[in-house]
Amino acid sequence: MTKDFDIHHLEKMTVKELREIAVKYPHERAVSEMKKEELIAFIREVMGIKEEDTHKKKAKVKVKMTKPEVKAKIRELKQRRYEIHQKGGDKKEARYLRRRISRLKKLSRRISSL
Repeated sequence: MTKDFDIHHLEKMTVKELREIAVKYPHERAVSEMKKEELIAFIREVMGIKEEDTHKKKAKVKVKMTKPEVKAKIRELKQRRYEIHQKGGDKKEARYLRRRISRLKKLSRRISSL
C-alpha cells in the first residue's frame, strides 16, 4: 500500500483491515488485542506518518450576521408566519418558518455571548 492511501484512509478502515496491515510489521504486542486507535497509531509510527501529515477537513466558512440583522430576520419570518396562519395557509410552510425562527434565536443568543 502506498503512503498516500494510508494517510487518507486509515481512519475509515475497519479494525479487521487495519490488523491485516499491522501483521506485516514487527511488533511487541499482539495485534489482535489492539483497539482501532492503537492500530492506527502503530501503523502510522511504523510507516513514518506524522499526525500533522493527515489532511483534516476544513470547516465551512459561515456567513456572519450581526445581532441586529438576526433580529430583523426573525421579525420578518414571524410576520410571514403570522400571515400564513391568518390565511389558514400551508401548515408545512408555517412549521418550516417556526424552525428557522428557532435557529435564528439560538444564533442570536450565541452571538450575544461572544
